[in-house]
Amino acid sequence: MDIIIPPKKKKPSPFSWYEKVVFEKYAKFSGRASRREYWWFTLFNVIVYCITIFLDIKIQNNLDDYMFYLTAIYFILIFIPMLALQIRRLHDIGCSGWFELIIFIPSIGSLILLIMHCLPSESGNNKYGTQPDY
Repeated sequence: MDIIIPPKKKKPSPFSWYEKVVFEKYAKFSGRASRREYWWFTLFNVIVYCITIFLDIKIQNNLDDYMFYLTAIYFILIFIPMLALQIRRLHDIGCSGWFELIIFIPSIGSLILLIMHCLPSESGNNKYGTQPDY
């Protein structure tokens, strides 16, 4: 009699979270996103921003007038998946995606949103979907 051992579930690499958000869930505003998905994406996003800013500075000869072309192009490309991820993260804590508009409150809006993104997930299912298994 053969013993069947199920294969171990492969743990996703940190870059795979970024890849998943950008390519698989590009404009998916429904569902939920775990803190892990959110923070791995954010880490790689910050790294790419730093690289594009560095390249923009290196490419330009005149340091008086910075024009961040690469950074602007990257921001345009990443805006929709970034917004979708933030809305799914709010869904994961049980809040509506409309809470994303808090960012427009001067001075403290970004901080409030950052704190909300740090909150733990709602356990089990909520009105936005099932709890992510990752």
